[in-house]
Amino acid sequence: MRIAIVSDIHGNMEALKKVVVNIGVSRIDAVISIGDNIGYGPESEEVAQLIRQSDIPSVMGNHELGLVDRTYLANFNPTARDSLLKTGSQLSNDTINYICTLKSFLVTHGMRFVHGFPPDSVVMYQFQADDADIRNALQRFDEKICFTGHSHYLELIDSDGEKITRRPLAEEIVALDRQHRYIINIGSVGQPRDDDKSAKYAIMDTEAYTMEIKFVPYDIMKTVKKILKAGFPAANARRLMKSNIK
Repeated sequence: MRIAIVSDIHGNMEALKKVVVNIGVSRIDAVISIGDNIGYGPESEEVAQLIRQSDIPSVMGNHELGLVDRTYLANFNPTARDSLLKTGSQLSNDTINYICTLKSFLVTHGMRFVHGFPPDSVVMYQFQADDADIRNALQRFDEKICFTGHSHYLELIDSDGEKITRRPLAEEIVALDRQHRYIINIGSVGQPRDDDKSAKYAIMDTEAYTMEIKFVPYDIMKTVKKILKAGFPAANARRLMKSNIK
């Protein structure tokens, strides 16, 4: 089975449309979202509708959590908080009700999917985890592979049961070891924060036991203009043009 995994679309419909086209020619059997479908970008409602209409299972991201739990919203930096409040004003009641139903993790096809860090954290960043955190997490879930998002940075964590190794991911196909366990951050479709501005997503081939990272170009300036026209913070647009700025 070939499963496409997307994360952190962040209301960037231009990026998502190109990813959907790429998925369409990649012999995909299923698609899963790891959350943060909304926020930052100008078309969160359209993204959420596409996710729902396409029957794509999704977990809750921290932006969805900030929308439904205003006590957590206080943890956002001012730009992200202003963006999410504006996003919330643009979402339909149906979409907000849908967001309220999202769970913190999903287990399907023998794998775990969580926005932040396993086993079920919506808010913890993978880069915050040291080796002790990773070992503790691996003891708390059974699946051999967990896919994450949230940080917008691609990273592979590999455990052979004793040694833990971690490395950044590029546009590549990784042959996985069936005896190892993995925590894999697949980056971001709509708000990448590495040096490459392309939309990122992953394809897991459960038969070949490979994981492929895809880089998909799209019209960034079209999204930039939409962000500014919609009145979102200009920082959201600048981040797309220079993805390595936090």
